[in-house]
Amino acid sequence: MRVLGIESSCDETGVAIYDSEQGLMAHQLYSQVKMHAEFGGVVPELASRDHIRKLAPMIRGVFTDAGLEFGDVDGIAYTAGPGLVGALMVGASMGRSLAMGWGVPAIAVHHMEGHLLAPMLEEQPPEYPFVALLVSGGHTMLVDVSAPGCYRILGETLDDAAGEAFDKTAKMMGLPYPGGPLLSQKADQGVKGVFEFPRPMIDRPGMDFSFSGLKTAVRLAIARHAVDEVVEEQIQADIACGFQQAVIETLAIKCRRALRETGHKTLVIAGGVSANKSLRTALHAMCKKERARVFYARPEFCTDNGAMIAYAGWLRLKAGQQSSLKVEVKARWPLDELEPINV
Repeated sequence: MRVLGIESSCDETGVAIYDSEQGLMAHQLYSQVKMHAEFGGVVPELASRDHIRKLAPMIRGVFTDAGLEFGDVDGIAYTAGPGLVGALMVGASMGRSLAMGWGVPAIAVHHMEGHLLAPMLEEQPPEYPFVALLVSGGHTMLVDVSAPGCYRILGETLDDAAGEAFDKTAKMMGLPYPGGPLLSQKADQGVKGVFEFPRPMIDRPGMDFSFSGLKTAVRLAIARHAVDEVVEEQIQADIACGFQQAVIETLAIKCRRALRETGHKTLVIAGGVSANKSLRTALHAMCKKERARVFYARPEFCTDNGAMIAYAGWLRLKAGQQSSLKVEVKARWPLDELEPINV
């Protein structure tokens, strides 16, 4: 079975073709970062309009890249949520329309299920069951994955997601949008231990997250060391380092709890923040002590992309699932409401 995947949940347009025998045949990704940088964050209306401009040429492009005739697929998968409603409607409308025109089934895909399954695109994918850490700009959650489509939420963020905390902290430091990756680069130049920030909620039972108090601690540190509203470069790097270490250690501690509670010996990390090298190093070290293995997607598939949607859609289409003719998207969509996938 060959599936076209379309991702348009926020500020990246992703298109890919996945084949059950040949694997990923082609994928294209366009980021709107430069457009939104002028405004310091994603502008939903502009995001939707840009998806409209980019999506059709990219769809034609992946068929050309894959050496296929236009429309030579057995199904279409599109992101239906969670995300920006206008942006989601662009991809969903296009996917549903092409499916009707080509006479193939279409399936609405959960954006976070796509991220969760992205490591399955690698040569050595993880085996079920496993614990998944989904960590991105909009979500931070731990999930017990017993089988495809069988998800139990172990813990999630009570306020900002980890990626959101990175971006907001970077903005406090005066770094340009998107600040998260720049903050990580600055943290690599800092000295560990100069600033010790709180590890939120690690002294409480459970696996929920909260990063609002950590952001407040960083804001106070910036204010204490600012001279005429300017923080010395090295102090800024040390603060960034302290912040990043606090987030990473918090995530590692909660992941360890999840592995011990479930008894699983496999950890999957997915989402944009999973590309952070320091996070990967810390989780590798933690898993080694727990005699567990850690898996993640290659960096290009950590951020939003069409390949993960094509793969997730293929799994559900192969199981006989398909969406109705109604074009429906969801700004919010709990992951544990999804149907199991009978593979």
